[in-house]
Amino acid sequence: MKCFLGLPLLLLLLDCNGGSGRYMVIPIRETNGEVTLTIEKGGETLYVADIRLAGEGEEADYCVPLDLEHFGASKRDVHFSGIDAAQAWKLISFSDAPPEVPAEKYRPVYHHTPPYGWMNDANGLFYKDGVYHLYYQYNPFACVWGNMHWGHSASTDMVHWEHQPVALYRDAYGHIFSGSSVVDIDNTAGFGAGAIVSFYTSYNTEREYIQTQCLAYSLDDGMTFTKYEGNPVLVPFDGIKDFRDPKVFWYEQESKWIMIVSADKEMRFYSSKNLREWEYMSAWGEGYGVQPRQFECPDFFQLTTAEGETKWVMIVNVNPGCYFGGSATQYFVGEFDGREFTCDSPKETVKWLDWGKDHYATVCFSNTGDRVIAVPWMSNWQYGTIVPTRYFRSANAIPRQLGLFKDGGEYYVSAYPVAELSKLEKESRTLSGVSTTRLFDTTDGAYELDLDLTVPAAGRSGFRLTNAAGDVVDLYFDAALQRFVFDRTKSGIVDFGERSTTHEIENHGRRKTYSMDYVNDFALATWAPMAVKGAHRMKILYDLTSLEVFIDGGRVAMTNLVFPNEPYDRLEAYSDKGGFTVDRLTITRLGL
Repeated sequence: MKCFLGLPLLLLLLDCNGGSGRYMVIPIRETNGEVTLTIEKGGETLYVADIRLAGEGEEADYCVPLDLEHFGASKRDVHFSGIDAAQAWKLISFSDAPPEVPAEKYRPVYHHTPPYGWMNDANGLFYKDGVYHLYYQYNPFACVWGNMHWGHSASTDMVHWEHQPVALYRDAYGHIFSGSSVVDIDNTAGFGAGAIVSFYTSYNTEREYIQTQCLAYSLDDGMTFTKYEGNPVLVPFDGIKDFRDPKVFWYEQESKWIMIVSADKEMRFYSSKNLREWEYMSAWGEGYGVQPRQFECPDFFQLTTAEGETKWVMIVNVNPGCYFGGSATQYFVGEFDGREFTCDSPKETVKWLDWGKDHYATVCFSNTGDRVIAVPWMSNWQYGTIVPTRYFRSANAIPRQLGLFKDGGEYYVSAYPVAELSKLEKESRTLSGVSTTRLFDTTDGAYELDLDLTVPAAGRSGFRLTNAAGDVVDLYFDAALQRFVFDRTKSGIVDFGERSTTHEIENHGRRKTYSMDYVNDFALATWAPMAVKGAHRMKILYDLTSLEVFIDGGRVAMTNLVFPNEPYDRLEAYSDKGGFTVDRLTITRLGL
């Protein structure tokens, strides 16, 4: 049996039946059932994980490491259930270093990805002393959801990320679900001035409260954490089932901390003076936005328009609920008095932060001053576990700085790539009057397009990104429907998104038959409403498996995955009514 794992460097083949060292090297086969691995020492359960162990004679999809030294444990402290221990040890080897992973065709060049395994929601984002810390929902034992930990990466510019050791491990109390982090500058919690205090949802179906809010703190700027001995710090009441994703922030006007927790189909507000004891204040959200949908991953912050008007913004991630199917991010604008949030718009008003299909679990960094910087998970729960990558799933979208603007009496949030993205810029060239152009003679699939466009008042006008394999992404303005459209139906590999649906049919009132239809959750077009006619500025970020489109400074944002057979390297402008011009096109190669 051969195993692969790690970072996309050299291919290293490991015999899974030999070696010794601090790392257990575990062969994984994703289609296998799970067995439970437990580390126990001195009568205490230190760690629990569910692993899809590849059986004897089976080809492993890849291997993953478990660092026993982190727990101060050895082989004798490791136990298995669901499989004979002697059989398990025949399959597992030991190594002094974690194995490497081979190069991945669809691993992005500059977007943040986990080194291996599964990633979803960004968690606990904070900035301190020149470093941005990004934690994320992480399964280090498979490229599918499970074994939730907080993975960790750090960056000085939000574009060059360095992988760090796992920050929060799953434990006997439960999985480590999503949450947030704050910098406790004034030592309100008593852990130390400047301590990082992180909040997360502990999930365990065998406890009275399945989802509870817990606390961990770090005295070394987020590198290692100690779980609070008084956990949980908050439990649900009145029969709430889904109670998760705590967002904590400092409310300066009343010198108190506020926590927002998603509670079924609403958000609940709590307050605290010391980050350890929490008091219920209010609830908001019942009946707002797309309904009925589970609220998840809240965020709450102030934004100010260019004219100086300040509003509070509530981010609510929903799954399902996306206009195009699956998961998405909506938001609400209004007022906050320190206890209750009041939305400016009617309940049925829906505002999407991004009009693509691969933008979810969006949360913001804390401690960034006047900048509000959001990081989305770049996938969709409809197909996130089956996208055609092998050693990892998935990626974060480029961090976006959020802004506030007013249009037609309503307040809206804009999203635009952070200025630090310019650190990725390599060679560039500018063209005018473009109709068809080769973007690069050779490309590794990572570039930026900046365009000034003049769009006519009739027909369809836009451009296609293509390659020699015949893959096409069609980006166009539809003047008749007043919308911008992103069509990925022929973008490359799309069949993984296909699923069957059955329909019950009554046959002349006597018996029922069934018809079978097939739908494809991936092969579709997404669109955003907008005033089409006239001049527009557009930025497009392409990175092997994704296209992120920003129109007019981020007033329209659209994020979609693509899996072309080879990188798109040609742009073709077109219009069925004439009058469409690409007045300026700047093409910039991007790379780390």
